[in-house]
Amino acid sequence: MAQLAINKFCPRSGKDVQADSLTTYKGHVVGFCNPGCSGDFTANPENCPKDRAYFDTLLKEYELVVDFDVVDSD
Repeated sequence: MAQLAINKFCPRSGKDVQADSLTTYKGHVVGFCNPGCSGDFTANPENCPKDRAYFDTLLKEYELVVDFDVVDSD
């Protein structure tokens, strides 16, 4: 089964995420436009504050949607 990234676009280039450039962050699959960027992030996410901020924003938005869906379904 193919994994889907939480993001559609690379946080560095804005290009489409590629299937060979996925990694994980806080238990979620995240993607980049090329393996070099994903490898760099995987090796040392602490040195990539802009990437982490991008993913943290997406995760927060995801949590809000999930919370809304739970409230809305009652």
